[in-house]
Parts: sequence; structure tokens; C-alpha cells
Amino acid sequence: MEKTGFRKNLINIEPYVAGEQPKSENIIKLNANENAYPPSPLVQKAISGFDASVLRKYPDFSGEPLKSKLALYYGLKPSQVFVGNGSDDVLAAAFRAFFNSDKPILYPDVTYSFYPVWCDIMRIPYKTIPLKEDLTIDVNDYNTENGGIIFPNPNAPTSIALDKDKIITLLDNNRDVVVVIDETYIDFGGESCIDLLDKYDNLVLTRTFSKSRSLAGMRLGFAMASEELIAYMNAVKDSYNSYPVDAVAIKAGCAAVEDDKYFKDTLNKLVSTRERLADALSDMGFDVADSSANFLFAKHDKYAAKEVFAFLREKGIFVRYFNKPRIDDRLRITVGTDEETDALINALKELI
Repeated sequence: MEKTGFRKNLINIEPYVAGEQPKSENIIKLNANENAYPPSPLVQKAISGFDASVLRKYPDFSGEPLKSKLALYYGLKPSQVFVGNGSDDVLAAAFRAFFNSDKPILYPDVTYSFYPVWCDIMRIPYKTIPLKEDLTIDVNDYNTENGGIIFPNPNAPTSIALDKDKIITLLDNNRDVVVVIDETYIDFGGESCIDLLDKYDNLVLTRTFSKSRSLAGMRLGFAMASEELIAYMNAVKDSYNSYPVDAVAIKAGCAAVEDDKYFKDTLNKLVSTRERLADALSDMGFDVADSSANFLFAKHDKYAAKEVFAFLREKGIFVRYFNKPRIDDRLRITVGTDEETDALINALKELI
């Protein structure tokens, strides 16, 4: 319908669509890449012992306690860390700070579907670069004039990680623009590019507490980069989004970073379950992408993804189906607990 009157000035945008939220507690939820395990017991202790009287005051504007904790953990200066209300908040600040050219930014055609949303809202020109047939990134395709580059590593929803030597090639060929690598899932596999920050002053890494640190309900994210680029992100946040990370989230985030043993033990459990699930799916005839994330991206030659999705939903198991070109034959399946994984495998055996 053609917009007339005041409606012609309303935003024309295709919104981001998140995974379905179940209405029942009896659902096995494997559609949002949430961590299968609770956060560290230190997080529970920090929250339960929180002095609510401090909530009458505004939190630390820059999230300094959490920035310092993260800087110490990753071997950086606090001035090289930016914290925000979830990685989407962090990425939005990065888009506003770094992608202001009249040249298009580049990102894969199959990737995190929030990227085009931000481009449309902020009127950033963009160009999608097709993945290869095996769903991997060819860095040589990014050797073209652009206003910036962003991609997840490992990529989502494909789950495939890009080797660091290929990332270095991409960085060497794009020194005149900012390259943002979204490392949302890097803790589950692949190799982080933190050690490249000293060499490439145009590199920005973004992370989240939602996945590997089990704090999706807390909304915490951060970025790591040169002091210069972080200063630009702070300027954007201070000017555009004045809402800092809240005081409870700062305490919880610090506690999560402190408990490194719990963090690594949980990662090991999820990776082990991921490999077991991948083997089970392969045995049933699924083609499973080589995952470095906390989810699998799988298809079956004899059973349509939409059919498998609907069957599992009837069984009370939610996975993610994308009705989009190139990936509508695959399902994205979050790695759950061993018990949830057994239930998924048994349900699929009924169908296949």
C-alpha cells in the first residue's frame, strides 16, 4: 500500500526477527543459541549480595569496573575496552562511529541479519558478498573499494570459523577502512584476533556475555580495539545513547569474568556435546557444517528443513528455521545439555 500523508515519513524497514519464544515451560529451547548452563555461582553470589541502596544513584557512566576487569583478563588497557547493553548495543555504536563513508560497507550475504537493519536505520550503503558454495568466506572477494567491513567469526548462522591467516590477508588488503569482527561465538572454537589489535589499528572486535558466559538475560557486550577507535565509540554512545550499563550488570559481569575455571569447564562440556550431536546427526544422514560455535547448521537430503522443524516443534523441541535463499534447506540447532541433546536425537530417530 502506498504511504500518504504523515505515513510517507515513517521508516521503511524489515525488522530483525528473533527465535520464537515458547509459551510453555516444557519446551526444549534450542533456537536462540543461549547457553545450556547457568552462569557462574559467583554471579549468583554477586546478585544476591548486591546492595540495592546504590540503585538510587546512576551507575558508573563508562562501566569502568567491568572495563578494567575485561582489560586485565585479555591483556589490554581499560581505554581499549568499550562496554554496552548487549553486543547489539555495542555493534550499533560501531556502525555509527566507523561506517560514515559514501562507499558501501561489505558483509557476507549469509550472516547476522541485524546488519542490514542497522544499515537501513542509519542510511549506510552496503553490499553483500556471497559466501562460497560450502558456506565459507573468500577473503579475496573483499578486495574491492568499500567503506568498511563487518563479519562474524565464527559466522552465524553457518557456524563456520575463518582461519586467522585468511583474516590477516583481509586486514592487509583493507587498511584504509575499519574492519569489525563480531566474535560472539569465538569462545566455542576458532581463533580470536585479540593478538592482532596491536598490529592493526583499524581492527575492532566485539563480544557478548550472552553466549559463552550464560548472561543473555543480563544484556552485556563489549568491544576491544585501539584507544583511538574506542574513544570514537564512547563519543557516539555519550552523544546518542546515554544509557550506561546498569550497576547490577556491572557486578554480575565482573563476577563472570573472575570465575575462569567455571567458564572453561562449561565451554568444554558444550564443545563435547556439540561433537556428539554432530556425529549423531551425521549418522542419520544430515550434512553438518564444521561448527566452531555453540550450534550446528545442518540439512538432510531426504527431509526438508521446514518439515523437520515442524516435526520437532510438535515434539516440544524448538530449533531455528530460516525461510531465506541459500539456507532454507538447513536448520540451526543450539547445543543444549546432554539430556536435551538425547531428547533431540531420539525425536529425530522417530522421523528418520
